[in-house]
Amino acid sequence: MEAITETMSQEQPYEKFMHFGAEALTEAELLAVILRTGTRNCSALELAEKVLSLARGREKGLNALHHIPLRELLKIPGIGEVKAVKLKSLAELSKRMAREQAASTLSFDSPDTVARYFMEELRHEEREKVLLLSLDSRLNLIEKDVLSIGTVNYSLLSAREIFVLAFQNKASSVMLLHNHPSGDATPSRQDVCITEKIKEAGELLGIPLTDHIVIGSNAYTSFKKCGLL
Repeated sequence: MEAITETMSQEQPYEKFMHFGAEALTEAELLAVILRTGTRNCSALELAEKVLSLARGREKGLNALHHIPLRELLKIPGIGEVKAVKLKSLAELSKRMAREQAASTLSFDSPDTVARYFMEELRHEEREKVLLLSLDSRLNLIEKDVLSIGTVNYSLLSAREIFVLAFQNKASSVMLLHNHPSGDATPSRQDVCITEKIKEAGELLGIPLTDHIVIGSNAYTSFKKCGLL
């Protein structure tokens, strides 16, 4: 086990925080404060920079923590289980804080607030995830069900499955949400086709589809808002 040392370079981010506040720190310095210590040959700040260097794809900086697997963090010399778990917990906390903030304005008749609330849950997913929201007559959420995770197989994502769940949940209406891992929130042709089929089935069964929202990277498309529903 490598000896842990406290060097001046390790203390600098903490001291900078105390003198100037969190907003004065870079992302690497903030991570260094969380990590607290480095190793004999690597300061906490240098460890933090190595963590951030793992960022790839569309997410950069601290947002990359959502996508860096625990096993990748553990490959960095000086990052053991405790530090790796701290970093992944930090990413999860950021998602929950964003969701809690969005909850204060959440209204299921407002696509903007629905997208904002589910943005952090869905935009970091590396596989497609489809959610069914069952709503009561006042558009309050009764139940959230995960219909699919992975590449969406539209032959399996049937109207029957959706409305069986809707009846079980005693829903007055339903809403669909899913993410595009590419970050592009533009609905695909398949998205449009399946939405039309579900809309028609809902009208026949008396449980209307109120919206289908596609989540991208800090962007979304509402079928209702775009006049596609």
